Amino acid sequence: MSEYISLNPEYGPDPDLVTLITNLDLAPEGVERYANRAEGEEGSPLAQFLFQIEGLAALEIDGKRLIVRRAPEVEWHTLLDEIAEALKEFFL
Repeated sequence: MSEYISLNPEYGPDPDLVTLITNLDLAPEGVERYANRAEGEEGSPLAQFLFQIEGLAALEIDGKRLIVRRAPEVEWHTLLDEIAEALKEFFL
């Protein structure tokens, strides 16, 4: 396991969606898709942990990628900081 976690955001045309590329294998069992908080709260341990973050609306976990949909009222910088902290806590 790496001693640090890198998190590189890639923004697209949808202002409420971002792809986060990490240096971790986040989904060793295959792609996980959670269309909403209720699905995430019943998902994998990582999904359950991440869905504790306020403002996370939907999530896809695919290998080293997290595809995140935010609630429109949440600022990206706040949400990304919280996701980074959650990943550190979960994996380190």
